Amino acid sequence: MAELLGTSIFVFIGVGSALKWQLDPPTVLHIALTFGLGIGTMVQAVGHISGAHLNPAVTVAFLVGSQISLLRAVCYICAQMLGAVAGAGVLYGLTPERVRGDFGVNDLKNNATAGQAVTVELFLTLQLILCIYASTDSRRTDNVGSPSISIGLSVALGHLLGIYFTGCSMNPARSFGPAIIVGEFYMHWIFWIGPLIGAVLASLIYNYILCPQSLCWSEKLSICKGTLESEHVEEWEEQKEQPRRKSMELDPL
Repeated sequence: MAELLGTSIFVFIGVGSALKWQLDPPTVLHIALTFGLGIGTMVQAVGHISGAHLNPAVTVAFLVGSQISLLRAVCYICAQMLGAVAGAGVLYGLTPERVRGDFGVNDLKNNATAGQAVTVELFLTLQLILCIYASTDSRRTDNVGSPSISIGLSVALGHLLGIYFTGCSMNPARSFGPAIIVGEFYMHWIFWIGPLIGAVLASLIYNYILCPQSLCWSEKLSICKGTLESEHVEEWEEQKEQPRRKSMELDPL
């Protein structure tokens, strides 16, 4: 429910910022900040409930990194897709017809080719997933700051560049919601292939090169299947939480 609600609000606000208001049309900075603030707000709102993936690419990255079971990943993605359609549908119904324009549907911009678009989406999603991992890694003992702000800034950063190429997706659900409402799926595959490949690469880079996990392959397989024994889960969570607790303790002067 958290993934469905969070994604629907994010799509409603984000896509709404890209509508073609005649008196005051949106700028690239306006749209980028809205998407960044939107995702940061939703991470803060539902992050403690579901982890606030709000993006199939994020869920796939966590699946590859052995942080979520396959069944839960499928449920998350289904909730995200339904939420995106719901958010886009409500926005479509509330928006005056003359303002809808292309309704924020992602498409190729400024004569960009399909190959260029996929590559841009790949890199933008890769930096987002790396930021998410680094911002939420409980093994860090330094001052991480606020994950919601870091992730929001990462999304805004992606939009500052990606809007010129594809309108910027980095999120297949964000692209799917408006597309299904208006029935426009031209080059829609780009906004699945690019983000998903970027997410998988980012997960492999972070979890197997930059900051490898201590789990063995049997444990990773058990997590994927959702069969990791409860006592092992509690032990694993305790090990993950210890660095965070230590980083929050104040040393006496």
